[in-house]
Amino acid sequence: MRVLLDESLPRQLARELVGHTVRTVPQEGWAGLQNGALLRSAVDAKFDAFVTADQNLQYQQNLSGSGLGVVVLAARTNRLPDLLPLVPELLSVLGRIQAGEVIRVGG
Repeated sequence: MRVLLDESLPRQLARELVGHTVRTVPQEGWAGLQNGALLRSAVDAKFDAFVTADQNLQYQQNLSGSGLGVVVLAARTNRLPDLLPLVPELLSVLGRIQAGEVIRVGG
């Protein structure tokens, strides 16, 4: 699965997502894009899933027809030590998420 990590997440999280091709928003040159443009770019680039910590994304964007699965991470902070406990569930979700689906992990 091709996974895009939001720029609000530490890039080191990518190496924890074993079995997936993971890129970050800055690696793609999309840093600073608004959510709508970012999601369209991810779909156009054939990403399967977008992982973010933006708790409001699902309320700000219509994700049902986006062609992209979205995983929202809910941890105390966006720092790697707080996100690492979510990795097993995140990997499980990435194994089954469907386009247009939003799944919350943690919190």
